[in-house]
Amino acid sequence: PYAPDQLFAWVEDLDRYPRWLDIVARAVPVEAHPDDEGPAWSVDLRGRLGRLARSKRLRMVRTVHDPPREVRFERREHDGRQHADWVLRASVAPEGGGSRLTMDLHYGGGLIGPVIERLLADEVERSRPRLLGLLAGPADRGDVSGRA
Repeated sequence: PYAPDQLFAWVEDLDRYPRWLDIVARAVPVEAHPDDEGPAWSVDLRGRLGRLARSKRLRMVRTVHDPPREVRFERREHDGRQHADWVLRASVAPEGGGSRLTMDLHYGGGLIGPVIERLLADEVERSRPRLLGLLAGPADRGDVSGRA
């Protein structure tokens, strides 16, 4: 039920994601590299499946920024090693009196199978009420490090 620019404010910067998306445990801005297309973040991803917990640290760069329609983040490591692709794309479109958020996550490695895909889908569904709650709250763009 929110305007595209209101919703886009919560998806255009990765440092806001830990407040509403549990798999993003931490996202901290880092110094950009000369080859980066935009700002960069160090991102800690965490997931739990039963007693198995995994975490992964990625360096993500915002490669597309088209407010309030689209933002895209891509893994960009500058350590001279080969890394699996990670790409996160968020699209916001007007719909009715509000807007619709569509998020696409691409992982180019070999670890994601049907179980992990289901885990991610469940997390996206759990994140919806948290994001809506943040949108309904005060328009505070200050401290974004804690959870709502």
